[in-house]
Amino acid sequence: MKQIRSTLFIEKLQADTRSIILAANQLSNSDPEFLLTQPAPDKWSVVQILEHLNSYCRYYLPALEKALQKNKASTGRFTPGWLGSYFTRIMKPGADGKIVNKMKAPKDHRPSADLDIQPVMNNFLLHQHRLLDLLEAAKAKDINTIKVPISIARFIKLKAGDTFGFFIAHEQRHFVQIVNTIASLKNVTGKFRVIHQAALQ
Repeated sequence: MKQIRSTLFIEKLQADTRSIILAANQLSNSDPEFLLTQPAPDKWSVVQILEHLNSYCRYYLPALEKALQKNKASTGRFTPGWLGSYFTRIMKPGADGKIVNKMKAPKDHRPSADLDIQPVMNNFLLHQHRLLDLLEAAKAKDINTIKVPISIARFIKLKAGDTFGFFIAHEQRHFVQIVNTIASLKNVTGKFRVIHQAALQ
């Protein structure tokens, strides 16, 4: 894999995260009943998608925070690993904004249909701001050698840089799902088209 400047890599992820925050803030101004509506019995509502993302935040943000406490200073360079690059590639939406690889969520990351929108939205935004803080802290750390166990098999560890990369790609993926959910509810507006673009920049 090609070596890159770690600060530039992290700053791109910070920009991606800010775009997701912008999109989430736009969603928070929508009709709560609309956001709680499932387009079909086997399809998630917008709020369920956000809660799914919260479930990953509850694992990965503490795991990243713990890993970054290690006393390993940045070398200024980052080389993505092959496994981390693979995970990011299969998660990230295509350049056309479409989800290519369909996946089934693990059982412990499947959201309930009975959710209260305000706590879900508030928690999601808090998680995103915590993610920004962790990315800032990561600029001073060696994201090449610091490792983080993945949630589905904790004996497998990824470089901290790769963990940040695929984690944010996973969020971008589900913001495409949010746009598709809104479209399927036949209530697409210009504002929600902006959400699509903002979350993928």
